[in-house]
Amino acid sequence: MELLHSGKVRDVYADGGDLVLVASDRVSIYDVILPTPIPDKGKILTQLSLWWFEQLSDVMPNHVISATDVPAEFAGRAIRCERLEMVSVECIARGYLAGSGLKDYERERMISGNRLPDGLIESSRLPEPIFTPSTKEAVGAGHDEPLTFDETVERVGKELAEELRRVTLEVYRRGSDIAAAKGIIIADTKIEVGYANGVLKIGDELLTPDSSRFWDAGEWQPGRAPRYLDKQFLRDWSAKNTDWDRTEPGPEVPDEIAEATRNRYIEVYERLTGDRWR
Repeated sequence: MELLHSGKVRDVYADGGDLVLVASDRVSIYDVILPTPIPDKGKILTQLSLWWFEQLSDVMPNHVISATDVPAEFAGRAIRCERLEMVSVECIARGYLAGSGLKDYERERMISGNRLPDGLIESSRLPEPIFTPSTKEAVGAGHDEPLTFDETVERVGKELAEELRRVTLEVYRRGSDIAAAKGIIIADTKIEVGYANGVLKIGDELLTPDSSRFWDAGEWQPGRAPRYLDKQFLRDWSAKNTDWDRTEPGPEVPDEIAEATRNRYIEVYERLTGDRWR
C-alpha cells in the first residue's frame, strides 16, 4: 500500500482502486495534534463509526467497502473504502449551545448566519437544530472558519449546499434520537461528504467522540457545563492546567488524563452500541 496522506487522526493508504483509512490513537484539539496518544482511540472511533454507518445507511450512502479486508496490522482500526472527491465544506449541525457556537451567540445572537432568540445560556437546547458549516483546512494550514449558508452556496452551488444542509440535519436528528434512548445528548456533530462516481456519500467518521459533543443526559442542565463524554474533556484540561497558546507544539498529556479520556470514549461506545468494549 502507498501512504497518501496523514491527517490529524487518520492515515490514508492507496490499495489498488480502494483506499484504506486507518484511525490512529493521535488526538487533536484546536487543530493541533497533541504529542500524547489516547490508547485504543483509533479502534473505538472505527468501530463506532461502522456502527453508525449501519444505523444511518438510509439517510445517505457511505464510503465503506469492508471492515475486515484490511492489512492484519491495522485490524480493528481500519476501513477499506471508496475513493471520494471530497466536498470542501465541513458540515456541522448544532442542537445545543456550546463551544464556538456559544461564543458567537454571546457576541451577536447568531451562529453562521442563523439568528437565535435572546435568553439562551451555556448548554441551552436550541429551538431547532441548525446547520453551521465551516471551511475545511488541511493540517497545518490554519483553523477552519465558519461559513453562512449563503457563503456555502457561493462555495459549492445552491443545489449541493441545500443537500449538505438536509443530510447534515437528518444525520443529527436521527443520531440524536438514537442516543437519547441511551441517555446521551448529542450537542453537535460534523460530517464530511464526497462524490464516488457521481454519487454523494458520507466519508471519514460518523458521530464519534472526535466529531461530536456527547453529554450525559442525566447530568445536563442549562447554565453549566455538562459531563463531557468526548474530547472536550481534553480541551478543558488544557485550558485549566496549562499555559498553552493553542499553537504547535501541543502539551504532553499526563497518563491519568489520557486514561480518563479513553474511559469516556469507551463509555460512549458501550452505551450507544450496547456492546462491551473488549
